[in-house]
Amino acid sequence: MTIILKKGKRLSEILPPNSDNNGSKKLDAKKFVGKIKFVGDPLEIQKKMRDEWD
Repeated sequence: MTIILKKGKRLSEILPPNSDNNGSKKLDAKKFVGKIKFVGDPLEIQKKMRDEWD
């Protein structure tokens, strides 16, 4: 897709109304809510993971 930009044009005038700007879908994060089960304290797990870099 080639887009010719001219000074003074609005984005809504350049792109078609239902175009997908970046070619990818938006992430539906709601489907991942509550899917990860933690054993232990999540804060301690995070501290341990960050400590691995030191």
